[in-house]
Parts: sequence; structure tokens; C-alpha cells
Amino acid sequence: MQRKINLLLLLFSLIGGFIGYAIGELMLAQWTGDMPRSVLMGLYFGVLALFIGLGCFVAELVNPHLNGSSWRQRYTGLSWKLFVPATLVLLFAAGWGLQFFYGLNIGGLKQVKDIVLVIDNSGSMAETDPDNQRYVAAKQLIDQMEKDKRVSIVGFSNLAEQVLPFTSVDSAANKAAINAAIDSLVPTDGGTDFSLALEESLKMIDAKADAKRGTMVILLSDGFSESDVAPQLALYKEQQIAINSVGLSLVDSRGADLLRSIAESTGGAYYDVQKATEVSTAFQTIYDTIDERTLVTERTGPMADATFYKIVRVISMLLIGGVLGVAIGLFFDNRYLARSFGIGGAVGGLLAGLVLEAWLTGQFLGDSFTRFMAIALLAIMISLFTLIVPIRENSRPVNDRRRGAPVPRERGASGGEGKSKDSRNHGF
Repeated sequence: MQRKINLLLLLFSLIGGFIGYAIGELMLAQWTGDMPRSVLMGLYFGVLALFIGLGCFVAELVNPHLNGSSWRQRYTGLSWKLFVPATLVLLFAAGWGLQFFYGLNIGGLKQVKDIVLVIDNSGSMAETDPDNQRYVAAKQLIDQMEKDKRVSIVGFSNLAEQVLPFTSVDSAANKAAINAAIDSLVPTDGGTDFSLALEESLKMIDAKADAKRGTMVILLSDGFSESDVAPQLALYKEQQIAINSVGLSLVDSRGADLLRSIAESTGGAYYDVQKATEVSTAFQTIYDTIDERTLVTERTGPMADATFYKIVRVISMLLIGGVLGVAIGLFFDNRYLARSFGIGGAVGGLLAGLVLEAWLTGQFLGDSFTRFMAIALLAIMISLFTLIVPIRENSRPVNDRRRGAPVPRERGASGGEGKSKDSRNHGF
């Protein structure tokens, strides 16, 4: 049993990790929202394991420093057969199962299916949005919604009114009716009352027939409200309904502070928009992150700061790292490497989980770099732990005594059986 390291394996595992990271980023960009999250995470970790494992495999083929030359001569064929099942398939299953558990709604949380658009139509909107781009943005958002969603609309100034009850977006006819309701909105000369707007929205939510459908609110305004919203926010928090707010061309900093406070107190997010033409981007961003909860992206929604999900993410990454390490040892057919790599992978997964939990912010470039750092830690820890947990080459030496075979004696120069070296030295 020795403590040693294959530096080529460290390098190639990092290269494999980088390739897996790049493919994973493409999968997240293309398939998030279009593919079940469990399947997406299964593919993400399966592909990552495939390329990290391939890097380790190629490194040992070139320089079998950990497994020994006998592995390369005798067991390479078996390793090739075990390679895909032990990486892609095994880690797909692990990623799928852990993401499924991570995505469960604990504590009565419901998946968001209904969206309330609360749109400011006060007099000041004639200046901040003279071309009514907010209505255009609302129509574009509805056009992008999945068929299982419903939308309702509340318009407000110093008064609030229900413009449209919850309506499904599952057909072109329904979408046309929703667009017609949006077209009926007109700016007023009134002021801004957030309290009435939130109260009217809550009435619509409470009147829903299907209480199992989760709800989210998108509040757009360009001003500050003197009304007390604390009573309404308490009810939203009690029902775990997130309010995402969009501030448009806010000159008064109090308006931005209030909208941000409304969002953060209910588990939503605040978006500052300087131009009316940017409202559609803010709306789409909010929609894309509804209840976002995958193991490698920022957690959003009412449970964004829940300690339970923080712990589950870190433990899940620890398990994924451990399974990845064991998987590499499996296709090498070396239980000593499986133990060392498994422990190293668990440590790397723990560090990766902590990095993801601490540094994911929802910013594309920043989150992408965070994922890269997590993957690099995972690959490094797997490769380095052979310096900590001793390993043994996969040579399978034969122990003749254990197998019951006679131990051959040394022969003398004449070819007959001679005495052992030890007995000759002692004169026996």
C-alpha cells in the first residue's frame, strides 16, 4: 500500500472536467425549461463523469503509475467495457435521483402554475413609458408561456381593478382574449397605491378553485407608494406567494427601495429597468427563473434562502462526488483506487457544494465561473487523494499457499531439490 500521485492523471482529469463543464453549460442554456430538471441534471452529471473518467483512463493508459503496468497489459479490455456504465449511466442515475429529491416541494410549497401581472397605470407612466412598452412586454411574456400556465391581470393607480381573471394560455383563442384585455388598459391621471394593487391581486388568488396550483406575482411600477403594504405582505408570505417587482425609470430612490423590499420579503426578486423597452427582458427573466431549483443553478422562489435546501444541495454534491470517485475505481477494476477516489470525490463534492451554495447569484457569467470552480475542485480532489489514502497496484499477485498449491523449493546445481536459502544460512 503506497501513497503516490499520477500528475498526468491530475492534468487529464482537469481537461476532462473542462470539456464536461463546457458541454454542461450548453445543455443548461439549451434545455433549461424545456426538459425535466431531473433528466437535465442526470445528463449533466453523467456527461461530466464521462469526460473526467476518460481523462483519468487515458492518463493511466499513457502512464500506469497508479494501477501498474499489469493493468494496462491484462485488464484494459475490461476497463473499456465498464467505462460507460460506470460513468455516464451510473452518474445519470445519481444525478436524476438527487435532483428529484432536491426539487420536491417541502413544507406545502406549490409549483408555480398561475401568474398575476400587476401593471401600474398611474399618470407618471405617460412620461416613463409613453409608447406603452409595458403592454407589449406583457403580450410577449404570455406568448412564451407553457400551456400549463394561467395568467391574470390587475391594473392600478390610486385605485386597483381586476382586468382579467385567471385564464389558461393553452390555446390561441385564450391568448387572443388575454391580449385583448391588455389592450383595454389605459393610463390614468391617478397616483400610485401598492397596497390596493396587492390586495386586489390577493382576492383573485384566494378565489381560485384549484388551491394546489402555486402562484407568483409580477409587479411593475415607476413610482413610490405612501400606502402601508405590511398587512398584505404578511398574507403573501403566509401563503408562500413570491412577488417579483420591476422598477421602471425610478427617479425617486424610495420607490426602488420599496419595490426591492416587497420582492425580498416574499422570496421574489427586484429588477431595475432604465428604459421601457427593457421591461420585456425583465419579464422574461422572471418567468425563466420561476421556482428555479437545480443542483448547479441559483435557487429562486419562496425557498431561495431555506436552510433545508442549502443542506440538501451540499449533501447531494458530496454524494455525487463520492459516486464519481468510486465509479472511476470501478472501471479500473481496482478496489483500492475506488476507495481513495471515492473519499477524494466526496471531499471534492462537499467543497463544490459549498462553493455553489455561496457563490451562485443568478448572473450568467458569474454562475458559469462558479460551476467551473466547483467542477475543478471535484476533479482535483479525486486525483490528489491518492497522496492521502494509500492505494495498491492492480496486479493481483498469486498467493500459492492460500490457493493450496505447493511452494516450489529451490533446486541445487545438479537439478535435485536443494535446501532453502534460510536453512542453508542457519546450517540446517
